[in-house]
Amino acid sequence: MKPGAWAELLRISALFTVPGDALAGAAAAGLRPGRGTAYAVGASLCLYEAGMALNDWADRAEDAIDRPHRPIPSGRVTPRAALATAGALTAAGLALSARAGRPALAVATALAGTVWAYDLKLKHTPAGPAAMAAARALDLMLGATATGRAGPARPGEGHGTRRARHAWGAAALLATHTYAVTSVSRHETHGGSTAVPIAALAATVALGCAAVRSGGTSAPTATASAATAAASAVTAAASAVTAAGYLGTAAKPYLHAALNPSPALTQQAVGGGIRAMIPLQSALAARAGAPGTAAALLALAPLARTLARKVSPT
Repeated sequence: MKPGAWAELLRISALFTVPGDALAGAAAAGLRPGRGTAYAVGASLCLYEAGMALNDWADRAEDAIDRPHRPIPSGRVTPRAALATAGALTAAGLALSARAGRPALAVATALAGTVWAYDLKLKHTPAGPAAMAAARALDLMLGATATGRAGPARPGEGHGTRRARHAWGAAALLATHTYAVTSVSRHETHGGSTAVPIAALAATVALGCAAVRSGGTSAPTATASAATAAASAVTAAASAVTAAGYLGTAAKPYLHAALNPSPALTQQAVGGGIRAMIPLQSALAARAGAPGTAAALLALAPLARTLARKVSPT
């Protein structure tokens, strides 16, 4: 069991799409990232990788036919080791979330249950995309809940524990994107679907528009400070740039898959949709008035793209 086989099993190139869930959740709730956010990021990474290992364990018979090169059917990773890894990572994720408080542990428990239900039962049912979308939404809410428990809100935003619920709007946008990507991924082995990539493309355009926040809802008044106006302008610019990055990452592969629904192009569309998580998370942070968080997240995109050339995220 070589490190390369584990990197492929755990799809480490997709790991860069995970920290942004917690950070976008904190931003959407109007909270400063803190120790609780760090625990949420660690828990998210563990639960995400648990899902990857469990996914290949559950699909080992199917992969033996359709993807014999995968680590388990090729014999590079044993089924027992993959299942044990999934269990250990799940336990680690729950332990980390518990450090952020009981509300965070409750969200993480729901997230872990959704991940295991998806991999073991729901993946090949009509409820599969919805389950995966729910998992991403819960992951974002984990960041909001953990941060709200451990840290204060930004000035004028109220107490963190009361503001975590305001992240549900951002969670819904991330869930919509996840639903679209998961729907396309169900055709990546055999291809053949034109309608699904078209629907995903339409959802991407709608999400890109929804993720943009204007500099304000009304013209600046005489009493508005220069600092407030400048902050509003920065927010508007960051929202536009990050939303454009999201559209550029996801829309083109979806269009190609719609025009030619071959397995190769469909898989590229799935990969593009996964990488687009990062600019979408960045756009959600910018939309919430956290351009610093948005910039930090956007810096992860080139790293994800580079690593994806070596280890497929799908």
